[in-house]
Amino acid sequence: MKLAIVLAILLATVAGAIAYGRRTRRAATLAEWAVGGRSLGTLLFWFMNAGEVYTTFAVLGISGYAWALGAPAYLAFCSVSMSYAVGYWLMPKIWRAGRIGRLLTQSDFFAARYEAPWLGVLTGVVGIASLVVYVQIQLVSLGLIVQLTLDGAVSSEAATIGAGLLMIAFVFVAGVRSAAFAAGVKDVLMVLVVVLLSVTVASKVGAASLLDLFALAEAKHPGIGSFPGLDASSPTTAIWLMTSAINIALGNWVFPHLFQMSYTAHSATAIRRNAIWQPIYSLAYFFIILLGFAALIAGTQPPGGNLNAALLQFVSDRYPAWTVGLLAGTGFLLALAPGSLLLLTAGSIFTRNVVRPFRPALGEGAALALSRGSLVCFAAIAVWLSISQKGSLVKILLDAYSAIGMLAPGVFLGFLWKRTSALGVLAGLIAGFAALLAPPAAKFWATALPQWEAGLIAMAINAAVVVAVSLVTQRPRAAALALGQLDDGAPRAPRGLPARVA
Repeated sequence: MKLAIVLAILLATVAGAIAYGRRTRRAATLAEWAVGGRSLGTLLFWFMNAGEVYTTFAVLGISGYAWALGAPAYLAFCSVSMSYAVGYWLMPKIWRAGRIGRLLTQSDFFAARYEAPWLGVLTGVVGIASLVVYVQIQLVSLGLIVQLTLDGAVSSEAATIGAGLLMIAFVFVAGVRSAAFAAGVKDVLMVLVVVLLSVTVASKVGAASLLDLFALAEAKHPGIGSFPGLDASSPTTAIWLMTSAINIALGNWVFPHLFQMSYTAHSATAIRRNAIWQPIYSLAYFFIILLGFAALIAGTQPPGGNLNAALLQFVSDRYPAWTVGLLAGTGFLLALAPGSLLLLTAGSIFTRNVVRPFRPALGEGAALALSRGSLVCFAAIAVWLSISQKGSLVKILLDAYSAIGMLAPGVFLGFLWKRTSALGVLAGLIAGFAALLAPPAAKFWATALPQWEAGLIAMAINAAVVVAVSLVTQRPRAAALALGQLDDGAPRAPRGLPARVA
């Protein structure tokens, strides 16, 4: 029964998504394939934007963090709400820049705003690397789902390869519209699953109510509801919570796929409306954390102590097969929909910002074919990484936010300060990555600023260097300032974009 339910959910969603994408508008150009022709309405954009709330990281990672550590899982509440507060201001500016410069990717913005095609190539490579790691997170989760819900009938390696192929097929034909459709199905199913589990979970662990479940968790595991959580020696204190949440909020919309998603909306009003209401989605984390606490009370022991598998193992132990199948099928979509968007973005960046600067005569049809072909290669790399490397979803994603956050000063200052220059952004990237990755720096921050999120420290150093170097370098031209909405004149086409902008 579990397998039948999983297959039914997957096949129905994939078929519906591809049919919807082809019916609404066939992706004949890179612009239509990558950003939906810049015409996604409020409802579709809602589900695309909300897709980052319900992912395998959010459901499996956060519930596992609650099972293993307790209170540190509250990070989800803070980071989501703060991210949308930042997005209310930033995303309409990204959308408007996309309209002014007819941009398709994040790297288009860097190349045009700073009149430096080489900066577009550099940020494109950094962006692709971060996206491949993000896809790895989704594929690792899919392997866990298959192993724990299908009783080992399919190996994790085979499941990972199959998931990669499914992602490719999913996004290959119709692009971003297919991903938007699947995101809607995924969100509806996830709400149903969370409600179903939350209504019944108290009785599964001997609690009288949901509130009693929290009291029972505190009684059995003192300190679970306060920082630093179950491990008194853990650095996950209140300072860690605040600095990590700020780092995530500032870095969230700098991820290339979320930056590019801002281009897809049909209006800035749709973006702001979504940013106002979507923090409500974060309330679901209350129930996801509750499920992690329930797994701890029940004495759940996932294979190998893998905290990412705690919720899946708990449901497998305590619920009937049809519930496990429903959770597994929904879990597939939690990885499939975001993963497809990640691969689509990586393919777009590769064609537009890594290849096209060296092949300016590349036609629209050839560009679309190259994007689709490179997507297959990036999926293969992600599959290989997923099979060979496995780790905590929360830790991997926090590290990814720290790394991609190095692009944040170039984005924010690009919209805030006229003097921000390409050389300033380059110098900031070098200084920021050195502060983040150099072993001596890591030891120094651990001593000087214990419990602080290292990514936020590195981002601050990055921003300071950008400002200092920009003060002594040439100011960008008026056309570039128009892209950053920093001038009072009529928008003009900025220099630095690839030829034949779609």
